[in-house]
Amino acid sequence: MAGQVANTHGGSSASRPGPPAAERLAGLLRDSGCTVALTGAGVSVPSGIPDFRTPGEGIWEKVDPMEVAHIDAFRRDPARFWGFYRQRLRMLGEKEPNDAHRALAELERRGLLEAVITQNIDTLHQRAGSERVIEVHGSIRTSSCQSCGAAFRLEAVEDLFDEGGAAICPQCGGDVKPDVVLFGELLPADAIAEAEALADRADLMLCVGSSLEVYPVAGLPSVTLRGGGRLAVITRGPTPFDSDAAVRMDGDVVADLDAVLAAL
Repeated sequence: MAGQVANTHGGSSASRPGPPAAERLAGLLRDSGCTVALTGAGVSVPSGIPDFRTPGEGIWEKVDPMEVAHIDAFRRDPARFWGFYRQRLRMLGEKEPNDAHRALAELERRGLLEAVITQNIDTLHQRAGSERVIEVHGSIRTSSCQSCGAAFRLEAVEDLFDEGGAAICPQCGGDVKPDVVLFGELLPADAIAEAEALADRADLMLCVGSSLEVYPVAGLPSVTLRGGGRLAVITRGPTPFDSDAAVRMDGDVVADLDAVLAAL
C-alpha cells in the first residue's frame, strides 16, 4: 500500500470516485470549521507495530500489562520492567510512518485538520509531518530520572543500563523511566486539557485506529457530540460510538484514508 497516499497528494486520482463513506467524509471535512483526529494503536499497525488487544495478536495477549507496564511494577523491580520495555523501545524506534500517518499530515497541510490527539507513544505522527500532535500517553522520545529529573533522548537510553538490566541515571544513580504513561499513572495534565478543549470545539472528530475503550481518552468523542460536533470512526472492530458516527469505515486504515483524500 506504500505510495497510495503520495499519489493522491499530486491529484492524479482526485477525480476517481470513492466509496460512499469516503465521499461523505470528504464532504464533512470540507464543511467543518474545526476537525480533530483521535488516533489509537490501529493507525500504527500498518507500520508493523502490533496493537494491544486483538485476540491472538495483541501485546497483552502475550504478557500481563500489570506485570510489565504498571508504575508499581517499575518501582518494585526496574530491571524486570526494562526487560520488557527495553526491547519495546528498540522496536518502536526502528519503525517508520505509514500512509495513514501521512494522510493525516496531508489533511493538516491542506488546512482540513487542526490537530492530532494520539494515544500512541511511537512519535510516528510527527515523523510523518504532522505539526500539532497532542500525546496524551506520553512518548518514547525521552526517558527521565525519577530522582533528579534528568532527561535522556531515546538514542541515549541504551547506554544507561547496568549489569542487572536497569537503566540508571549517570548523574545521581536514580532509576530512569521512559516518559510514557504507565498503568496506574495520571495522564499529563496539560495534554489532556488541550485534548479536551479541542474536542469541545470540534465540528468533526476523526477517530482513527482506536477501539475507544480506554478512558479518559475514550470520553473525548462524547465531548465533541455534546458540543454539537460529529464523529467519523475509521477502525476495524466495533466501538461504543458506532451508532453515533456520521460516517463509519471499517476497512484497512490506509486504504480508507487514501479513499477520503482521493474524494477531496
